[in-house]
Amino acid sequence: MVTTNTLALDALAESPRKTANTVEIRNLSRRFGSKLALDGVSLLVPGGTVLGLVGENGAGKTTLIHHVLGLLKAEAGSVRVFGLDPVLEPVRVLSQIGYLSEEPDLPKWMRVHELLRYVAAFYPTWDAAYAEKLRQDFGLDPTMKVKHLSKGQRARAGLLAALAYRPDLLLLDEPSSGLDPIVRRDILGAIVRTIADQGRTVLFSSHLLSEVERVSDYIAMIKSGRVLFCDTLDGILGNHCRLTLRLDESRAKPPVITSALSWEDGGREWTAVCSASADDVRIEAAKAGAEVVEESPLNLDEIFVAYAGGKRPEGTDQ
Repeated sequence: MVTTNTLALDALAESPRKTANTVEIRNLSRRFGSKLALDGVSLLVPGGTVLGLVGENGAGKTTLIHHVLGLLKAEAGSVRVFGLDPVLEPVRVLSQIGYLSEEPDLPKWMRVHELLRYVAAFYPTWDAAYAEKLRQDFGLDPTMKVKHLSKGQRARAGLLAALAYRPDLLLLDEPSSGLDPIVRRDILGAIVRTIADQGRTVLFSSHLLSEVERVSDYIAMIKSGRVLFCDTLDGILGNHCRLTLRLDESRAKPPVITSALSWEDGGREWTAVCSASADDVRIEAAKAGAEVVEESPLNLDEIFVAYAGGKRPEGTDQ
């Protein structure tokens, strides 16, 4: 299991699909006044992979993405995108990045066809045929003004603008927030997977954990500015467990299990979600005078809740 910021580098560096690291973040820290928004974050995003970033609102996801875009300068640590510092070389970096946020900042007075012509002027690699295909696939009326588009249509238009010049890195910051399931499928189903399968790289943040599970090669969880784990979904599920322990007599407090993230029930039987394998927890439980009487599988949502202290992310599908 990946449990520290440093180990997060190891899990991604061992990827069999790894060609080169599109994004390298090492020991990145950032303060806003007295608030420590990022605390020694280290992450690698190998080329051609999808990394899903999950965490509660205010955990540091958007701040991290803004550093990748070069909108914020690292106060400590380093950020490299395509081997370059995005603050010092913004043109070279941003020309290879497609970006979509929760609320795309699009000129509301433009019509859709004017928007596409406007954006195309900034990118020599703009693929007009691909842009038209996406427009048709997304069902966007070229004569409609942006201000008259629904939230889902604006998200589609923003995604089209971010994809049509075929960027090597796609950054999605809560792109599906508040959208209906069909639009979410468009954004994080066909599009994200297609981009990655073409050898491009995707980094996206989302509180919709079912989406993260469906499209990510790697999943990183950030809490209070720190990376708690970063691994494949199978790796994460395999290194977390839920076990019910039975004690010889009723107790007011659960037995001491160092990997326990949360506890339920009480008395003679306690159920724990642990950040360790079931075998490791059994060994520790035996030393604490407890017997494991039941084991049940976890999903990503349940692991998230355990780390978040019993709170589900806002807007979750579950």
